[in-house]
Amino acid sequence: MHRFDCMRVLAPLLKDELVILSLGASVDEWYTAAPHMRAASLFQQQLGCVTPQAFGLAVGLPHRRIVSLDTDGGMMFNLGILATLANEQPKNLLVVVWDNECYQSIGGPPTHTAQGRVDIAKIAQGAGIAEAHTATTLDAFEALCRRGLVAEVPFVVVAKVSKESFRDVRRKHSDGREDKYIFVRHVEATEGIVVMGPSEHN
Repeated sequence: MHRFDCMRVLAPLLKDELVILSLGASVDEWYTAAPHMRAASLFQQQLGCVTPQAFGLAVGLPHRRIVSLDTDGGMMFNLGILATLANEQPKNLLVVVWDNECYQSIGGPPTHTAQGRVDIAKIAQGAGIAEAHTATTLDAFEALCRRGLVAEVPFVVVAKVSKESFRDVRRKHSDGREDKYIFVRHVEATEGIVVMGPSEHN
């Protein structure tokens, strides 16, 4: 199962959700797979920060569905977020973990899931997240995402994907700073709020 194929399954299911992404090749893949979600996606967040940031948004905007597109490496950097989700039980958060068993963006050294002993979905369950599942087929992935997008509890889908990156994807031309402003302005426009007002000069 390829990550880009999973993204092409997930993208049509999303309309007004907000998406937080990790680093690496998944950035360009999501940019290509979900053009209608570009302004609604915050790209290139550091390892260990993706799901915590998504949780913060879920708490701040409880009426809106938030989607975290995390990685196995990123989740292993901050397993404590699973305990936080279990205790706080956000009703509007879907967490997808792309588990390709390697740190792809730095050349592919294996993550802890590569040896077959570490199971992120089971770790999430052990932390207290009842709806934590592993998908190994596109059909299973789509079915789980559909459930997760309407669930009223935190929902985790660990997608076991290939190490292969798709080459025929459109490169995202904006940088992280520009992405931040695009995302914030999208939130402001769709929520009717001010997140980042004009600078004040004394």
